[in-house]
Amino acid sequence: MFLDFWRDVEALLRDALDRCGFPLPQADGKVEGNELLLEMSPHADLASTISFRLAPILRKGPAEISRKIQEAVVLDGKGTVDRAEAMGPYLNFFASRRFLDSTVREAVADDCWTGSMNERVIVEHTSANPNGPLHVGHIRNSVIGDTLVRILRRAGCRVEAQYYVNDMGRQIAIVVWGCGRYPLDGSKPDHAIAKVYIQANKDLAAAPELKEGVDRLMQLYEGGDPETAAKFREAVEYALSGIDETLRRLNITHDSRRWESEFVRDGSTAGVLKALEATGLTEWEEGSLQLDLSGDGFEKKLVLKRSDGTSLYTTRDLAYHRWKAESSDRMIDVLGADHKLISGQLRAALRLMGVREPEIVIFEFVSLPTGSMSTRRGKFISTDELLDEVEAQAYREVTARRPEEGEEFRRAVAREVALGAVRYDVVRVSPEKATVFDWKAALDFEKLSAPFIQYSHARACSILDKAGAVGGFDPHLLSSPEEVELVKKISQFDLAIDLSARELKPHLLATYARELAEIFNQFYRASPVLEADPGVREARLALVEAARNCLRSTLDTLGIPALESM
Repeated sequence: MFLDFWRDVEALLRDALDRCGFPLPQADGKVEGNELLLEMSPHADLASTISFRLAPILRKGPAEISRKIQEAVVLDGKGTVDRAEAMGPYLNFFASRRFLDSTVREAVADDCWTGSMNERVIVEHTSANPNGPLHVGHIRNSVIGDTLVRILRRAGCRVEAQYYVNDMGRQIAIVVWGCGRYPLDGSKPDHAIAKVYIQANKDLAAAPELKEGVDRLMQLYEGGDPETAAKFREAVEYALSGIDETLRRLNITHDSRRWESEFVRDGSTAGVLKALEATGLTEWEEGSLQLDLSGDGFEKKLVLKRSDGTSLYTTRDLAYHRWKAESSDRMIDVLGADHKLISGQLRAALRLMGVREPEIVIFEFVSLPTGSMSTRRGKFISTDELLDEVEAQAYREVTARRPEEGEEFRRAVAREVALGAVRYDVVRVSPEKATVFDWKAALDFEKLSAPFIQYSHARACSILDKAGAVGGFDPHLLSSPEEVELVKKISQFDLAIDLSARELKPHLLATYARELAEIFNQFYRASPVLEADPGVREARLALVEAARNCLRSTLDTLGIPALESM
């Protein structure tokens, strides 16, 4: 759709530059990825600011350059581009009627929603320590990660979503130690493990000498003691079963898990240590083996191994990333802002080993007005609690709007609305910006939130249900400003996916979803559908079906249920 229009504009511009004898602008000797400087514009379907870049090279004014390029653009009247205009220093391009008509036909056929990227991608996200339930601080990692997985798949990539299980750290050793002292109660597994972990930390704080038992467990587990390994596996799997249950409530699943211990057992961690020692930048200091990364601008050294011979999370993580680099074309990590330092050190260490670095999506945290959370002190708000509260509020909202419906309907819709509200409110903000979750705003059916987008899809479904089967139609009859704007917005779905996938910015798709729903509603208010004259009625019904299909695909890619009635 729109990417075809973009490529056609690129071809026209290149040809026009060649006709004019103008060079492509370059930076540092390399042609930029978007060397033609194309961008979305409120004044055209696509615009180029290339004349600004060419002005100092050609020693001419940008407006004069734009005019010459526009005059050199050759159109045959058969493609996706209708016309090119020079507006001062800007070059504006407009889509053809042929492009608009084909957009409607493709969207109605419902076969235009998958891209052509063909990369093997590993996305690691969530990877929370299995010492308790997911809390509100984890939500953004999980939602951003899962949305990126969905976006990359929609773009055509072969994606594996992975959960990296920390089964060798001190926190898990404390859980195992605690499980040997206190019985697990009958609560949800991850919550039961958290109670053991919290009590164990209290005991260890009161009697520091007890930590020797924890240290011994860590040594036995890393050494491969079968009895100890069974205890660790049982405790971790139990906690993960509860975490998985919470993730399913958020419509999130992982394709596989990778355990830290795998990379110790198979010798990968030892291989990493050997490779880094070969750099000559390691030394024993303060009872641990440390890597000097000052050459990469890091004052703090990276600790690789303890004095007792046990490895650290970072060392095992390096082994994991070396494996990922060998198993994919792209590897993507979703990490909180508190991981900025360690992720930078990890990338520097990988460079020393000649290993491809991961693409890292750093996000600031989502929080509630209630303040900070800490699993160790037992003061946290679990994701389960948040989902329960939002679902209860959604149920009240749905009941007020649809009191005539049965209990089962209202409960089911409330569940899907709550899920959408949480996921959309988390992902709508650019990852690098902190955000506070406000359930009242997130559940507002009238504002541009997830329920608003879901309701737009449901409204389109309702119109089509009332109309029955959509027969033959002439998209040429869709000519009003509201109709044309909606067609153009539908065409931009593939662009939103492409940009989100390449730049790893899921909020771009969330913004697109909101804009699509808003433009659909503007069309609906301005253009009667079922009551329209014959011919126009069929064309508008086709446009409603095209919008319905696009809304559904967009919501699905955001991991939000596309409700047919609400």
